[in-house]
Amino acid sequence: MAKGKTVYYCQNCGYESTKWMGQCPACHEWNTFVEEPSAPKTSASRGAGRSSRTAAEPKTLSEIDMKSGERIPTGSSELDRVLGGGIVKGSLILIGGDPGIGKSTLLLQVCRNIAAQNRQVLYVSGEESLQQIKMRAVRIGDFSDSLRLLCETDLDETEAVIEKTKPELVVIDSIQTMYNESVTSSPGSVSQVRESTGVLLRIAKTLEIPVFIVGHMTKDGNVAGPRVLEHMVDTVLYFEGDRTQAYRILRAAKNRFGSTNEIGVFEMRSEGLAEVENPSAFMLEGRPEDASGSVVACAMEGTRPVMIEIQALVCRTNFGFPRRTTNGIDYNRVNLLMAVLEKRGHISLSDSDAYVNITGGVHMSEPAVDLGILMAIASSQKDQPVSADTVVFGEVGLSGEIRSVAMAEQRVREAQKLGFRKVILPKANMRSLSRSREQFDVELMPVENIRQAISLIGH
Repeated sequence: MAKGKTVYYCQNCGYESTKWMGQCPACHEWNTFVEEPSAPKTSASRGAGRSSRTAAEPKTLSEIDMKSGERIPTGSSELDRVLGGGIVKGSLILIGGDPGIGKSTLLLQVCRNIAAQNRQVLYVSGEESLQQIKMRAVRIGDFSDSLRLLCETDLDETEAVIEKTKPELVVIDSIQTMYNESVTSSPGSVSQVRESTGVLLRIAKTLEIPVFIVGHMTKDGNVAGPRVLEHMVDTVLYFEGDRTQAYRILRAAKNRFGSTNEIGVFEMRSEGLAEVENPSAFMLEGRPEDASGSVVACAMEGTRPVMIEIQALVCRTNFGFPRRTTNGIDYNRVNLLMAVLEKRGHISLSDSDAYVNITGGVHMSEPAVDLGILMAIASSQKDQPVSADTVVFGEVGLSGEIRSVAMAEQRVREAQKLGFRKVILPKANMRSLSRSREQFDVELMPVENIRQAISLIGH
């Protein structure tokens, strides 16, 4: 009998080594190696695998059938938007999120919608019993008999059921519970997760069955397991939000069949997840009026304009070193904007604490929110509110200039639809808006630099 050996895997990138190393030579991360046993394959098993496998033949582009690239609608417009129009046949999709955020509920609703289209769906659960799944299903609604449930953690048994039933959609909940007998390590380990994902990838590509994989999250906010897991799948979705709040945001970190800039917004209710068709309305819900430090900015998430409220609080520091705190925006970006505001806008901030927050639990990295952050800080420092019917967007340069942003027409149209009357925007965007045939019912207030923008506070 062949003796098993011990190998070390990098949890970040999946690099394999026969000995432990402090720094991974592939991704250069420190203290990421974990020890796991590995059983070598015998020569007989390797030979049997080659003999049973059919020889692969290359094909020309004209011989490839594009019908396999058609998409399956999920019945959820928000999820379809994030996926790029629906589920691509043969794709492997990984969805991650914190425990209790609603991953299983979302996928069970997707199974319900697709089963209603007379498509066979297989839901494989390694964490819950059939009775627990039915309790959630009863709360969601009525299900057709096209949905079949399987409680199994053995990957070989699961593969046999998939090949026998040949469903049109498979959900694995979760990948950390699946067990591959060819790997000697325990379920949830690096090698088990990697090898199990490889088997599911082969099933998805050979049988052209889309497969959803649920992945647990680590304390760092990443999918548990090796980072190579995200490279193997076609799409990586993150379900974000606070369990104490009702709203959830679905975001694509990787998508081979669509954009990674789109987001889907859901509301958790007693009967399941409900779509939020107008995210701007809930982002601005409860916004205070005539309060200094509160500014409404317009950001783009893919092709969707989203109105967000930026709040800033500037107060005199009690220590020699002022404190800076951000939530929902990059910390270094806020420090940069405060330096520009102090140098070019002549507003003293060196002796003040500053707290910047984006409401709604979202994180924004688009440069178009720069002007909104800057005006919120200036409004709080001057203790003068920005008009509640005003929307702000624009990128701020180090010289204090306001630079143009993309898709200005869509931003102005969204502001008009939500009832705003004034839009502060870069002067460079007025040229593209003047070419538009649409006449806006909002007052456009173009600015060239931050001094002009600051002068509009209180008006």
